[in-house]
Amino acid sequence: MAIITFKGNQVTTFGELPKIGADAPNFRLTATDLSSKSLNDYLGHNVILNIFPSVDTGVCAQSVRTFNEKASQLKNTKVLNISKDLPFAFARFCAAEGLDNVESLSDFRDGNFGKNYGLTFVDGPLEALHSRCVVVLNDKAEVVYTEQVSEITEEPNYKAALESLS
Repeated sequence: MAIITFKGNQVTTFGELPKIGADAPNFRLTATDLSSKSLNDYLGHNVILNIFPSVDTGVCAQSVRTFNEKASQLKNTKVLNISKDLPFAFARFCAAEGLDNVESLSDFRDGNFGKNYGLTFVDGPLEALHSRCVVVLNDKAEVVYTEQVSEITEEPNYKAALESLS
């Protein structure tokens, strides 16, 4: 279990993020068109997993905007926004914001992504949602960078995540 804070109050997660150098756990997530996506769909690309509680919060929305801006400058890289938000919420948000350099995927069906990546909250006011994390994978789906933001209300370290692909 990881111990982090939400507005200064301690909360815990289901487990730990995958280790650097490990193969990333496979996943089955739902795209905004309701199709299923798995890790195999992204093999051959670097992948930034931008994981958060809900796109309908300010910090989460800002992380999507920031990675959208940065993604346009990256070669052979996909940015996946992942939460338990419904695909409809993701589609609405990205359309309203004009975001087209990121892909949004939902773990609403079974929550296995959050469990397999060890980042689902097991207590606190956001229980059952995902903690704020960034996991970067190389083109072979090996973990090259992880960050679990220690205070949920803060943004991730974009620079470190992007530099891990250099």
